[in-house]
Amino acid sequence: MTSLTLHQVSVSLGHGDARTPVLRGVDATCRPGVLTALVGPSGSGKSTLLAVAGALLRPDGGQVLLGDSDLASLNDGERAKVRRERIGYMFQSGNLLGGLTTVEQLLAAASIAGRPARRLRAAAETALDEVGLGHRLRHRADQLSGGERQRVALARALFLEPDLLLIDEPTAAVDREQAGTLTELIAHKARERGCVALVATHDPVVVDAAEATVSM
Repeated sequence: MTSLTLHQVSVSLGHGDARTPVLRGVDATCRPGVLTALVGPSGSGKSTLLAVAGALLRPDGGQVLLGDSDLASLNDGERAKVRRERIGYMFQSGNLLGGLTTVEQLLAAASIAGRPARRLRAAAETALDEVGLGHRLRHRADQLSGGERQRVALARALFLEPDLLLIDEPTAAVDREQAGTLTELIAHKARERGCVALVATHDPVVVDAAEATVSM
């Protein structure tokens, strides 16, 4: 199984004299099969760290090791390939595609990754059933509750079996009961799949459920 290790990661944002340090020599290790909470006040760099870990942003310095691969040293094409094939993203809003059914959300992700979507419909339906949405396969995003949208987003992020699952404030738009259920589901899926699960959060429900913490 694959770990995520950040070693002396530094990032500054902006241009010229207006560049502002956001991450300064960050060290962190996230183990596979473990829910890791990324915590810190607003503006502390949590979203920037997620972007660096997910090969969306190249750091100014340091290493971002996903297994033996240093994402910081890859070229743009190689980084795009890693994002498609090895990383699953779950965003705060769910970030579902308007007009698509829940099954089509997963199949669209497969198409983007270059996988034969038509052959994966049964697998997509199974993935949605595993997150409790077997009865909502034909519903569009605007017909789902906030908690249901987040579960679709989780199923989509896990569908292609990534090594790394990156999650940004998953419980921000759901009530407390849904937050607990969703957090338990994320932790269970991380253990079941053996993937690294790094969750940026302010929510004590998520922090209490996490087995490890990275503080900013």
